Amino acid sequence: MHYLPANTRYDNMTYRRCGRSGLQLPAVTLGLWYNFGGVDSLENGRSMIHRAFDLGITHFDLANNYGPPPGSAEENFGRILAKDLKRYRDELIISSKAGYRMWPGPYGEWGSRKYLVASLDQSLKRMGLEYVDIFYSHRPDPNTPLEETLGALDFIVRSGRALYAGISTYSPEQTRQAAAILRDLGTPCLIHQPRYNMFDRWIEDGLLDVLDEEGIGCIGFSPLCQGILTDKYLNAVPEDSRAAKIDGAFHWGDSVSADRIAKVRQLNQLAQARGQTMAQMAIAWVLRHDTMTSALIGASKVSQVEEAVAALDNLAFSDEELATIEAILAE
Repeated sequence: MHYLPANTRYDNMTYRRCGRSGLQLPAVTLGLWYNFGGVDSLENGRSMIHRAFDLGITHFDLANNYGPPPGSAEENFGRILAKDLKRYRDELIISSKAGYRMWPGPYGEWGSRKYLVASLDQSLKRMGLEYVDIFYSHRPDPNTPLEETLGALDFIVRSGRALYAGISTYSPEQTRQAAAILRDLGTPCLIHQPRYNMFDRWIEDGLLDVLDEEGIGCIGFSPLCQGILTDKYLNAVPEDSRAAKIDGAFHWGDSVSADRIAKVRQLNQLAQARGQTMAQMAIAWVLRHDTMTSALIGASKVSQVEEAVAALDNLAFSDEELATIEAILAE
């Protein structure tokens, strides 16, 4: 069936300026880290992308290694783009990244110019695109000078392969250095993509201040701590959940521990008092910072996309609510 996006797609979405750039991003971004790969249902992924765009989500976040298998999320997104969204390309922000292992040998990961340029060329081919809007260095490389990695990002932008350059999981000091190098090259750093949620707050220890000072946007990934900050695990671990499939341990070392779930139960009571689900309050909490441009969500079904966007109906927190959250997390 031919897809036509909703005429109301821009009516209710909140858009935030990305740092001091001219680019605005939706306050909720859909990431394709999980559930869009070759092992997943293409039609389910297609339905989620359709619904996201209908709700005003214009930003779709990918990376070279998303799948599984690696590369397959970009391939599937390329199929959906060609079939349904090609005519709306100029309404979309499409991002990709490179940094983690993608192919054998010394040129298949990290931050060399060789790897970053080759990886993006592969990503563009998989997605059927002439350019991505944002291209990230996915992680800092301890063995490659920042000047080389960021020089590659500058070359990528100047060559027309990407419109903007970004970085992900860089420390505050690395971020400050990266910003200075890119500024000198004439390709400002647009955005930083760190992990951020109620159980992982490392960006509050200096990074947010650096981003604010440098005029760099921020998009926080894993705002729901890979599903822990939802109502999914409040009673038991569902058989079809990621935690059940992989023994309760997630990619970032998260676990469905009794201590965390006890805190989520208390947080959920506050969310209900706010008229929100636990997931919605967790997203709103991430977005409470002025520096935070967007919350980067994952989803396995359409209803989760809808639930995340509905979080934008109540982004305000009272001082009392914030103090209550702090007290629960500190227990």
